[in-house]
Amino acid sequence: MPRGRYSLHDPHDHTPLGEEHFHCAPGPSGWRYVSRTTTPAGDDTGSVDLALDELGRPIRLELHALSWQVRGAALDGVTWVRTDPTGTHATEGNVRAHAFTGTSPAFLVAISRLLRLTPDSPATRVRLVAFTDPVLAPRTVDQSWALVNSEAHPTDNGLLTVDEYQVNALDTGEQHSIHIAGDVVLSAPGIELEELETPPSVFPDVR
Repeated sequence: MPRGRYSLHDPHDHTPLGEEHFHCAPGPSGWRYVSRTTTPAGDDTGSVDLALDELGRPIRLELHALSWQVRGAALDGVTWVRTDPTGTHATEGNVRAHAFTGTSPAFLVAISRLLRLTPDSPATRVRLVAFTDPVLAPRTVDQSWALVNSEAHPTDNGLLTVDEYQVNALDTGEQHSIHIAGDVVLSAPGIELEELETPPSVFPDVR
């Protein structure tokens, strides 16, 4: 069960945004990621609880940020309920999208698991519902993902395969690279892996 800490920063000016303390693990029905987020000073700001089925589809999502809350799942595309800090107003949403995304590294692992790309795969278009900080406002985005490199690196625990993805934002044309090993993000825009107590988990090859 990988357990560790990511640092989060603004991908444009590198302003520190805080940290995400996480643990995650594959299980008999898929994969689960649980984390809590903090400010640079260490104050709690929210949490993430994401569960995928064996095909990488989000079967449960629960986000908390500044007392805002989102619960969602893959249902007729993706469906969610967003609740305001007072708890008196809840709005439902549904979009014909493939999955969710947001600032948490968990979403990058989830999308890579859903797409299951190989270096020979063409760039694949994916529609996502992004929950943007600080109030978890939903926004539909279109991206294309391509696996451009996959290399095995020797470690004390055996070979570790690192996948490099090129992700394009189809609305702006912005491109960036993401490096993922198993169920851990090694680096991505705005994300750096700072600590990892145990090696990444290796997903079973289910296609």
